[in-house]
Amino acid sequence: MQQKAKAVVCREVNQPVVVEEILIDPPQRGEVMIKLAACGVCHSDLSATNGTIPFPTPVILGHEGAGVIIAVGDGVSEYKVGDHVVSSFVSMCGKCRYCQTGRPQLCDQAAKAATTLPDGSLRTRDATGKPLNIFSGCGVMAEYATLHVDNVVKIDQQMPLDKAALIGCGVMTGVGAAVNTAQVEPGSIAVVFGCGGVGLNAVQGCAIAGARMIVAVDTSDAKLEMARQFGATHVINSKNEENPVKSIIKLTEGGADYAFECVGLGEIAAQAYGVLGKGGKAVVVGVASPKDMTSIRTATLTFGEKTLTGSYFGSARPRQDFPRLIGLYRSHRLKLDELITRTYRIDEAPQAFADLSAGRNARGVILFD
Repeated sequence: MQQKAKAVVCREVNQPVVVEEILIDPPQRGEVMIKLAACGVCHSDLSATNGTIPFPTPVILGHEGAGVIIAVGDGVSEYKVGDHVVSSFVSMCGKCRYCQTGRPQLCDQAAKAATTLPDGSLRTRDATGKPLNIFSGCGVMAEYATLHVDNVVKIDQQMPLDKAALIGCGVMTGVGAAVNTAQVEPGSIAVVFGCGGVGLNAVQGCAIAGARMIVAVDTSDAKLEMARQFGATHVINSKNEENPVKSIIKLTEGGADYAFECVGLGEIAAQAYGVLGKGGKAVVVGVASPKDMTSIRTATLTFGEKTLTGSYFGSARPRQDFPRLIGLYRSHRLKLDELITRTYRIDEAPQAFADLSAGRNARGVILFD
């Protein structure tokens, strides 16, 4: 049965998002319809509205959602009505060479379904019947959404859905960068550049992994104070430093074992690489503009055996990692409640995006009635 719903839509780049009523078709083969309970307002959604990540408009935003399945399509056996699920903006076909080698975050199918379902079709239309694209195969900043089963992960029904939603992107991306991509070792030194939603999770990922020294770097004292709450042992406001790289090398007595760029700027990626000691690893987590460039001294790769790498979605294996993160939350080792700075009704979405752009929130979350 076709469903009407409110959704947050980007109609034009560099214009405020709009909330409008849309039409959602029922699930077809291999799909489920979800009644959303919550959706995080992620910086990647903002990047779609300002053109940093080029998406064809109009597009329904949202990829960090959690809710309850209300309908299943033909051929769906692993999910049923009533299941609680979290969206995964990376599809997991299970068949391509990346999925088969344990790297589903690089799934070939996901790359082909950036604005549609995996088969290239859409279940979403506006009030006039015109198709609406969906952000990263999800489009879950809406009261209802139809997703392919490859984009959902079932979770324990005892897990609060507003907290679970955060796992779908920001938490997985940040914690995973530390634990999965970098594989931070106990007793090591780590530096995190950028203390927004993803950066704070990189900080707590390093703490969970047992790093003995975690240096948080940002231009906001408020965010740096929050980084302390998430496990940072030292903080540096880079606005107050003539040369942040030199200051960090001095503080760490020779350089870090790991550094994380969580901003999305080539200049900051170069700084993250620059603070490494010998044998160190710099991980670029932030999503940069397609034209952005990073420059490093090539010889240092050889003589210092340093590594510069990327981390997409925290090198996630969603169906294993999402429950793992929930377990850490339940054991009070992973902070989720503290991430939510403010909640919004869907009609307040334009304000949520304005607050995100202004850097007011660690994470804003839209709650659906």
